[in-house]
Amino acid sequence: MKHLVLACTALALSAAFAEPERKVGVIGLDTSHALAFTKLMNVDKDPGVVGFRVVAAYQWGSRDIISSTNRYPKYVPQMQEMGVEIVPSIADLLKKVDVVLLETNDGREHLAQAKEVFASGKPVFIDKPLAHNLRDAIKIYEAGKAVGAKWFSSSALRFSEVAVKARAGEYGPIRGAALISPSPLEEQGTHNFYTWYGIHGFEPLVAIMGMGVDKVSCFRNDSDDVIIATWKDGRMGELRLQRKSWIYSGYVLPEKPKDRKNPLVIFGGNQGYQPLLKEIVEFFRTGVVPVPNEETLEIMAFMEAAEMSAKRGGAPVTIAEAMAASR
Repeated sequence: MKHLVLACTALALSAAFAEPERKVGVIGLDTSHALAFTKLMNVDKDPGVVGFRVVAAYQWGSRDIISSTNRYPKYVPQMQEMGVEIVPSIADLLKKVDVVLLETNDGREHLAQAKEVFASGKPVFIDKPLAHNLRDAIKIYEAGKAVGAKWFSSSALRFSEVAVKARAGEYGPIRGAALISPSPLEEQGTHNFYTWYGIHGFEPLVAIMGMGVDKVSCFRNDSDDVIIATWKDGRMGELRLQRKSWIYSGYVLPEKPKDRKNPLVIFGGNQGYQPLLKEIVEFFRTGVVPVPNEETLEIMAFMEAAEMSAKRGGAPVTIAEAMAASR
């Protein structure tokens, strides 16, 4: 009986001190990410994201990109089936939630949507791309800084195992890296060419090599784009974007490999949404931003510089030049 009483007391104390459930709002149902994140929290109740539940969603989202707008008829009812209320405006959503996932696939919408969330003081994850071009990305950065907003943005590929280990210094100083990633099958016309999908390559490359990209050369043909970037300390990284494949691969070269006969660390690529969502939830819990906003802005400038270089036949473009052109 004594043991039973102690067990019941422990359970009661545990319940008393349990973290209250955080209510999550989703903006934009034109991307599979909205469904995937909601399923992990509301249905699977993944241990890595326990204590968070999506309670409300605002549908829009792109209004004119067909590959996005054709998702609403499927995604809206699926969100409702997972217990999510569809609300008519972002203002209505903000009244019902503690934290926000800005999932809108159309980067053109992000500036206005992010500013509305920033004004509420609620922390927000802004899914890729941060914006459709560098100019709007700078405006988002400056708007957040002006009000002290808590936000971050990232591709899920940043949190793949090798990128995380490289970032944490487990391989020692990194001499270089060469990654392979998918790229857009078509020129979107509404976005910088690389922000639409190429970011899944740029993001992990910077995560592995660190900030400090200086100049970029980009060579493009009908199927591949090869980007060579030089960092300010002289190191070089390479990114091959393939428009006709879904390969995520590559390698990392440590400065002092543990095995000189096999010096390369193979980059394993896409490991799904769960690692990213765990980082988002930890950010919501602690307020600690896992990716500095300045680094996200540099990645946007990296993509802009690559686009500028491709249009010049591969002539080098500096990050400073890309930033200046967009300011």
